[in-house]
Amino acid sequence: MAEDLKITTSTNKAEQYQSLLPQIEALVYGEPDLVANLANICAALKEQFKWFWVGFYLIKDGELVLGPFQGPVACTRIGLGKGVCGAAWERAETLIVPDVEAFPGHIACSSLSQSEIVVPVFNDGKVVAVLDVDGEVLDQFDEIDAQYLEEIVKLANFDE
Repeated sequence: MAEDLKITTSTNKAEQYQSLLPQIEALVYGEPDLVANLANICAALKEQFKWFWVGFYLIKDGELVLGPFQGPVACTRIGLGKGVCGAAWERAETLIVPDVEAFPGHIACSSLSQSEIVVPVFNDGKVVAVLDVDGEVLDQFDEIDAQYLEEIVKLANFDE
């Protein structure tokens, strides 16, 4: 297990992800504890990209419940179809929101959040969690983020 993170200073987002992906894989390799893995994934993403907020919401008893995260305090529970997280869960697809104020039903956990990407996490074809990332600037996320974040969430051990 690697416990040091090498931060890439490249301005190329894809190169940053390409450097980070094997490091995250090394962090979670052989670790069966889901919470530990989710916490390290959040920390690695926050350290590399300096995003405002990075965290997981886990589906429990029919709602999204706050899991491991990095950033300021957050909303604790989110219903199916509510806000960007609930919509990504309901649609079972990654949502990129360039301006959260323009998203119908956006839940403002922080007024500092300007853009957002939410990636559903699947286990046996079913959404079991979402990775939520908030940025402090408009239009911070794109298809490159979607592609690599979808790869990264597959590294979490939701099989247990």
